[in-house]
Amino acid sequence: MKILFQGDSITDAGRDRSNIHDMGPGYPKFASAMITDAFPETDFEFFNLGISGNRTEHLVARLENDFIALQPDLVILMIGVNDVWHHYSHAIETTDEAFENNLRHVLSEIKEKTPAKILIIEPYLLPAEDKANMLPELDAKIRIERRLAREYADAYLPLHGLFAAATVSTDYRQYSGDGVHPNADGAAFIAQNVLTALIPLLEQDEQD
Repeated sequence: MKILFQGDSITDAGRDRSNIHDMGPGYPKFASAMITDAFPETDFEFFNLGISGNRTEHLVARLENDFIALQPDLVILMIGVNDVWHHYSHAIETTDEAFENNLRHVLSEIKEKTPAKILIIEPYLLPAEDKANMLPELDAKIRIERRLAREYADAYLPLHGLFAAATVSTDYRQYSGDGVHPNADGAAFIAQNVLTALIPLLEQDEQD
């Protein structure tokens, strides 16, 4: 089974881009190990093609080579935080309309041109003070992702909400120094929730 991790720096995490099978030190490393351990009878091939700094428009540009050409059986997609963050850090705005059009195009092409099931992981911001002004825009993007997930996804991971719950009684810096990029604990937290979301899909594949 081919499993493709796609997204931005949270997925990339400094992977070796010369090796598409290198999971890097981020959540794909933890998730791929957890998936393999949970389903030892399944032959998995993992790909990590996340690229730091990517927004939804970059996924549109990479669609043919980095999605469709691989013909994955499962796509794990986390994208969206840079569509918000770059508005503030680089004065590059991705309007809600553009965000929805970009993401809809990517998801519809995956569904039409590959056999892949799709897990969408919503973007998140942890409660760092310097990120608080971005939350209204992030919330709008999350609402779009949730709506599109109902149309295209086979599973959805409400990660912003899960991190919000986890940081009620725990300092967010346990998971991330800047509120965006996860440390090892944050990557493991994401991976465990990815596994939980995927278990029904992978069990169904085993039965089929």
